[in-house]
Amino acid sequence: MNFDKAKLQARQQRFLRDPLPVRLGNLASNLARLKAFAQRPELSEAAQRVVYESKHFSEWAARDADLATQAELRALQRQLARWQCGWAALWPDAQQRAALSDTADDWSQRLLACSGLLTTN
Repeated sequence: MNFDKAKLQARQQRFLRDPLPVRLGNLASNLARLKAFAQRPELSEAAQRVVYESKHFSEWAARDADLATQAELRALQRQLARWQCGWAALWPDAQQRAALSDTADDWSQRLLACSGLLTTN
């Protein structure tokens, strides 16, 4: 997996243009995508890219978040790092992928709630 530094910086600039609720919504979308990818073992590389990108989204979103949201984002980063470190054993195992899927879905829902994007005015 090759992540070009210039592309990552460009992605960061695009990500940071959005207000915090949209950033959290984008991160929630990534995690929903990860949940879906976990249903298909052949999508390991795509799922790894989503995990990698989500780690960065978490870091970038935390900059403008309140303390409670920053703590949530740091916890998510740790979860993403654990998945990354154990990927070789995790992804081939259907039970571990199912657990990843459930956890990613939980994080996605939490971030959506935290974003406020689902509330009506």
